[in-house]
Amino acid sequence: MPINETLSLQSFGPEHIEGALSLSRAANWPHRVEDWALIQKLSRGVVVLDNDRVVATALTTPFGSVATLNMIIVDEAMRGQGLGRRVMNEVMRKAEPDEWRLIATAEGLPLYEKLGFKAVSDIVQHQGIVKSKSRGQQPDGDGAADLRIGSASDAAELAALDQAASGMARRVLVDALFQAGQVFVLEEQGKITAFAALREFGRGKVVGPVVASSPEDAKRLLTHVLKRCEGQFLRVDTDTKTGLGPWLTEQGLAHAGGGTAMRLGKTTKIASSGPQTYTLAAQALG
Repeated sequence: MPINETLSLQSFGPEHIEGALSLSRAANWPHRVEDWALIQKLSRGVVVLDNDRVVATALTTPFGSVATLNMIIVDEAMRGQGLGRRVMNEVMRKAEPDEWRLIATAEGLPLYEKLGFKAVSDIVQHQGIVKSKSRGQQPDGDGAADLRIGSASDAAELAALDQAASGMARRVLVDALFQAGQVFVLEEQGKITAFAALREFGRGKVVGPVVASSPEDAKRLLTHVLKRCEGQFLRVDTDTKTGLGPWLTEQGLAHAGGGTAMRLGKTTKIASSGPQTYTLAAQALG
């Protein structure tokens, strides 16, 4: 779809990942080719090309009645021409969820507000090189639940737990996380009660989602991950409502920015008791 003599809008495909990577690097995003490929595989998107050069991207990832909007970037030299609004409008035609969700940067916030999105919470990013230390949490094996490495046969149970916590039907994401890294689960009397996914991302690794029914279980899983990642770069994205931020700082993962969680449309109700999402799979995926 031509926009003008040099600009054209197309559906985002694998062939656009290298160009999108150049765009995200210019915006100081940490994403690798593999990170773009994971999101692209789960998503539908649009791309604006200036001749053959990628100058804008936007993706939507459908998860049942909810869809996330993500990877919304406009080349700095092309801003002020309405490309951000154009790609947002086009990508939102690719899904018809009851509810849209996104994590806004400070730069993107005004556009999303104009489109009707409402801020619901703040997301904080913690990261750093994990140092060896006594973390003040129960060691592996303590507590009522057993901690073990999950397997693909757990995927349906994990997806149900995740949906109860997030309101999103993300079985496809759970399957992708098993392919991309490792998943650790807490199990009590044969039932999985919590889990955490760990995978390569950006400058090192990212842990998320972490889904648990209590802060204690979330911290137990995170403590296990921290021990496994000593000497490595680790990133954690969490909602300020979880209260994990100060604890993560105590573990040596410094606060390094974040964003604003925003929603549009029918609000998906999530029970205040039961499983909760303590860390995000990614800011792009919730």
